[in-house]
Amino acid sequence: MRNVDLSAILHTDRRRDLPVPTTPRLTVDAVILDPGLGILLIRRGRPPFAGCWALPGGFVDLGETCEAACVREVREETGLEVSIVQLVGVYSDPSRDPRGHTVSAVYLCRPVGGEASAGDDASDARWWRDLTGVDLAFDHRQVLDDVWIEDAGVGRSAKKQPPSDGV
Repeated sequence: MRNVDLSAILHTDRRRDLPVPTTPRLTVDAVILDPGLGILLIRRGRPPFAGCWALPGGFVDLGETCEAACVREVREETGLEVSIVQLVGVYSDPSRDPRGHTVSAVYLCRPVGGEASAGDDASDARWWRDLTGVDLAFDHRQVLDDVWIEDAGVGRSAKKQPPSDGV
């Protein structure tokens, strides 16, 4: 009989002898707004959703913060340097990614340097003022519906209305 390492089967962390939970994969996405240009989207160059437009983003590396991953993914996919303005939300629908359950931290960002150009797994990067009829990947339509982007001059049909002054 041969020896078998059961730690991989039992999902045990040998350093602490604790069970390691099986969890969704962590991702980040960036809503990049520029008042003069609109919103930046990338065209996905590979599956899933190859050919569809999407928010720049990707997987968080081990040892990396979500914020650092967001800045890195934007740089890799668009060539832009960004500053994170705020967390938009956390999106965790188990069906949001056909590769498996992912949870995405989505950040509102503003460009602070560089020129928008496709890189990494993006086949195109483009600023948009009107997203009507644009085929978006993942749950990015929902993300954009959750962000009021009128200030960037981007037109879309919004489920939410901007806050009114005192009404």
